[in-house]
Amino acid sequence: MEAVQPPLPPRPRAKRARRHSRTLSFLFYQSMYAPKVFLRATFRQLAVLVGMFAMGASIFSYYEHLPPLASLLASVSTITTIGLYVPNGGNFFTINQSEEVLLILMILVSVGAAASLLQATINTVVSGDFARGEAEKSLIKRMKNHVIVFGYAHLGRYVAEKLDEIGVDYVVVTHDPAIYESLTKRKVMAVLQHENRPIVALKEAGISTATTLIAAHDKDPENMLITLSARRLRPEMRIISVVYDEQLTETAKNAGADVVIPSSVSVGHLLALSAVTRDLVGVVFSEKVGTKEIAQFSVFKSSKLIGKKLPDLTQSAHVIGLVRAGELIQNIFDPSLNIKEDDTLLVFGDPAGLHELEKEAEAL
Repeated sequence: MEAVQPPLPPRPRAKRARRHSRTLSFLFYQSMYAPKVFLRATFRQLAVLVGMFAMGASIFSYYEHLPPLASLLASVSTITTIGLYVPNGGNFFTINQSEEVLLILMILVSVGAAASLLQATINTVVSGDFARGEAEKSLIKRMKNHVIVFGYAHLGRYVAEKLDEIGVDYVVVTHDPAIYESLTKRKVMAVLQHENRPIVALKEAGISTATTLIAAHDKDPENMLITLSARRLRPEMRIISVVYDEQLTETAKNAGADVVIPSSVSVGHLLALSAVTRDLVGVVFSEKVGTKEIAQFSVFKSSKLIGKKLPDLTQSAHVIGLVRAGELIQNIFDPSLNIKEDDTLLVFGDPAGLHELEKEAEAL
């Protein structure tokens, strides 16, 4: 009896749960670091205001002979324009001129500091930087077994989207401030690399706990530099790099990349094969077996393959899967398993062998 592989567990629910968990963690850290970030952004203005409060208290204590607490209250009242206390009983004609000058100076500096404080607060909130950077750093420090994606403007974006689709945690490293801003607004873990400091960026991206680096920048020299830096920091780390100039393939390997994918060769290969067959589903680039293709063929009613066993097809290609009635057959090595009409074959081989098998299946 044919064994049928059980359906895969529902991944979308797990993905949604992970996203919600990450969002909640992000919001938690953002709220936790908000006071710290606010104080960092407004520290100078707050220090000036505190200094002006102290200055006003000293003025009122010296010239108005008020006790310390009353002097501070009068200073706060004057600076905040509440008006609980008026110097010299409100008689500005007889007020000491030195006191007048000091109060004018205190009020002007305080108003300027208050305006600057308000502007700094608005800028921090409107720009979206309110504790976001600190929250990201904390979340990245907690990540383990994640993937670092270097570059996002070109291939990196598709890499990140696929990793997100399959539920793998990742951190994007980018040079572009606009891309970084866009990613952080979407609560995507990202690190902005300043100048030529790849080692700092990799450390911020959590390279010590990451499993893989994917160098997908649109410039080969940048991919070489990040590969060298990652290999220096983590000699055992798996590094995958894309190259746009095929002649740099060996150079990328020498730089430390475990897997090097020439983008132009890959795309050209896919385009050429797509012109020959409509059933191509993938390409395998392997140093051991060379470049091979994966295709799927539907077995039509008039196909010569009906009734044959899977080992009989090894001269043309290798069958790696068989789908029957919408289910993936688990034991394709069962000697009693025969090919039937409407079966879908997943096969692995070179273009010539696949094309021959496609004809036999009458998929054209």
